[in-house]
Amino acid sequence: MAEQEEFIKILMADDDPDDRLMTREALDEARLANELYFVEDGEELMDFLYHRGNYADSATSPRPGLILLDLNMPKKDGREALAEIKADPDLRQIPIVVLTTSRAEEDIYRTYDLGVNSFITKPVSFEGLVDIIKGLAIYWFEIVKLPKS
Repeated sequence: MAEQEEFIKILMADDDPDDRLMTREALDEARLANELYFVEDGEELMDFLYHRGNYADSATSPRPGLILLDLNMPKKDGREALAEIKADPDLRQIPIVVLTTSRAEEDIYRTYDLGVNSFITKPVSFEGLVDIIKGLAIYWFEIVKLPKS
């Protein structure tokens, strides 16, 4: 893969600790050096983005260049968080990739209506996740031009 000038920071919002661990390992397996941050629900996601509460320090909670978003989370689900992010002029430019177990047509249509950039159903195998992470890396970090964060 081509060298990135500056590695894009990735923020993953997912309440499943196994999915978070597998994503970290898939990033390592894909040999990506991007920093990966985690939050466990939509409320934490918004706190991270707005630097509130436990995420007040922007040095440890930097603005992400890409958000991986699960839809089914406690407190504030991914759909609500997506709507809030895309309604905010300061946040709406951050690309969001839904990475979820949902295969529901309603979720696909609704998230695209809300402004999601991609919708991916989580694979059942680790190898499948590695392939998805590699594909995301090629597309988001090599092919497209992202706004500076």
